[in-house]
Amino acid sequence: MKYGYARVSTQQQELEVKVEVLKKEGCEVIYEEKFTGTSTYRPKFT
Repeated sequence: MKYGYARVSTQQQELEVKVEVLKKEGCEVIYEEKFTGTSTYRPKFT
């Protein structure tokens, strides 16, 4: 199974483009988060 992770830095940014690319690459499970790049806290990534 192939997993993907999409993240944007602000709540105003959209994940759709990144998610579509991951789907085209064959990812079956995609985790999405909206967290700033200055934070290392990414619960879905861990």
